[in-house]
Amino acid sequence: MSCAVAIANSPVFSPSRVSLFCKTNNNSPETLNFNHNHGSTTTSSSSSCCSPSFSSSSSPSSPFRLRIQKSPIGLRSSYNKKEANVVVVNSNSGLNSSDSSNGSILKRKRPIMKIDIPVVASLSFSDIPVSEQSELEVEREGYSVYCKRGRRAAMEDRFSAVDNLHGDGESKQAFFGVFDGHGGAKAAEFAAEHLHKNIMKDFARRVETVEAIKQGYLTTDSDFLKEDVRGGACCVTALISQGDLLVSNAGDCRAVLCRGGVAEALTSDHRPSREDERERIETKGGYVDCRHGVWRLQGSLAVSRGIGDQHLKQWVIAEPETKSIRITSDCEFLVLASDGLWDKVTNQEAIDIARPLCVDLDKPAVLSACKRLAELAVMRGSLDDISVMNLAQKFKGIPTWISCIAAMKFSKKTHETKDVQACDEEVQWYKFVQ
Repeated sequence: MSCAVAIANSPVFSPSRVSLFCKTNNNSPETLNFNHNHGSTTTSSSSSCCSPSFSSSSSPSSPFRLRIQKSPIGLRSSYNKKEANVVVVNSNSGLNSSDSSNGSILKRKRPIMKIDIPVVASLSFSDIPVSEQSELEVEREGYSVYCKRGRRAAMEDRFSAVDNLHGDGESKQAFFGVFDGHGGAKAAEFAAEHLHKNIMKDFARRVETVEAIKQGYLTTDSDFLKEDVRGGACCVTALISQGDLLVSNAGDCRAVLCRGGVAEALTSDHRPSREDERERIETKGGYVDCRHGVWRLQGSLAVSRGIGDQHLKQWVIAEPETKSIRITSDCEFLVLASDGLWDKVTNQEAIDIARPLCVDLDKPAVLSACKRLAELAVMRGSLDDISVMNLAQKFKGIPTWISCIAAMKFSKKTHETKDVQACDEEVQWYKFVQ
């Protein structure tokens, strides 16, 4: 029967002492001896050793010592990996110590850990320059506009309203537009400033109305591309001329007419998901795919027409689609808005919300109607810029005055007298829209 006897102070069971060298001011290594028996740390000077030593209290040549010495480099590496836990002792540091046979007994001091907590930048409206407004309200005779900035630091929507296109005080045309920029506001700003001017240049050359609008869009796009500025813009415009309403768009801004309380979309969004738009893009060598539920052109842009977008100009065309209607007595108001509204509010919802504030009132609250629509879109989660323009007052009295003009012409031909005093209050409006 075999047995094992444990002998005290045996080299096998005697704990070893590990030495670490710490550089002092006089460049002589000072040894830290961690004595596991007494739970203390001692220091001793040594000038002949250049690497940590491992010793046993009873036998310097014990088998246990030899086994440890086979891999001193590995042990040293493990200590070096935890430099934060190694205390560098300076002989003049003033640490508490007491004399012993192996040197001074030092109390190990845990290093102070400095934790740097990064400051997260917060975005608030107060951080944005004063020049960048979070919302804009415009109320004029005949139209109102409300714009609200989304999550971006800068508003990228723009609008234009030109009561007197000829600038002569006797204008017979009026122009309105909403422009939704992407990749910056430069394209939207350019279109808002130049589109109506380019359209009127073609009018001056006696170009047919729809063709003049088309050439105005294309010229504006061509001129913007010469600026060599990034970004693009979707557009929706309304031109009132000779009692007709001509609505055009390039992109996903939309125009919705209230006809007797029923929503009538006068534009169709230009998006890669539209079958005819997808076919046009693929015919020109482009591709359309769906990412995260959104159809995109070349994997990036979610619209297929607009001003600008030079890097995608081969597929993103500026040619608008135009619809012309005669303004009749059941045309109550027109809403032009960016996709920040239409992505969250349906056409009929927009009409149902705005109509009680725009129709059959002595003082219509048109601006309030615009604000309610924008607030509804925000409440439903819209993070995009929102611009809403309402032309409620512009349609007031147009059919009545056209009828009066016809009656006056009839009276002149038949020499009959007709009472047209009821139309006098609409004379100024007639000059404006005809």
